[in-house]
Amino acid sequence: LSELEALMERMKRLQEDKEDEEASQEEMATRFEKEKKESLLVISGGMCAFPVPFSFDDELVSTDVSRYIEDPGFGYKDFARRGEDHLPTFRAQDYTWENHGFSLVNRLYSDIGHLLDEKFRMVYNLTYNTMATHEDVDTTMLRRALFNYVHCMYGIRYDDYDYGEVNQLLERSLKVYIKTVTCYPERTTKRMYDSYWRQFKHSEKVHVNLLLMEARMQAELLYALRAITRHLT
Repeated sequence: LSELEALMERMKRLQEDKEDEEASQEEMATRFEKEKKESLLVISGGMCAFPVPFSFDDELVSTDVSRYIEDPGFGYKDFARRGEDHLPTFRAQDYTWENHGFSLVNRLYSDIGHLLDEKFRMVYNLTYNTMATHEDVDTTMLRRALFNYVHCMYGIRYDDYDYGEVNQLLERSLKVYIKTVTCYPERTTKRMYDSYWRQFKHSEKVHVNLLLMEARMQAELLYALRAITRHLT
């Protein structure tokens, strides 16, 4: 099977499995923890386990980027050390964008919540109902896996989502690309872009980038707004 046909077959099989039998809450929690720990091992350019968290301090920032920033060492760091048994988890049900973040950000900056919410929804729901040359395809499962994987990398868990879908739908090269674009965008290369979903249209792959960026922004907002809420109460 081609990469595309294999992906569509996995989507079909996952949908059939979901209709036959849903995973228990315990199984879904275990799958999330596994995916969260594995995401810490994903770095741009490959998958590797490091004894300490990887950060910009371990690598020189390219000259063309560092001249535009005051602190070249400032950047993304994994939310926990690799090898830790109990990694912190942000349960989305305890503080959601829809029920908590949206109203707070509107209080802080009038109407900005509506604009952000419209942006999140538009990018998440955007679809041509196609996958490369295939038409009339429901891509909801794939879009949800991309969005939730980014949140998983940030330690955010949705209790009603089966993270086994992430492992089934997102192959290794795509996970590497996702973490690079989301956490180390200046390291993204055309070769990495070309290495996943080779049969997909550019417009579909650009939509992946939009999804990743909106998922990251929402994750960052959730952490920030939750901290503000705790401070105010």
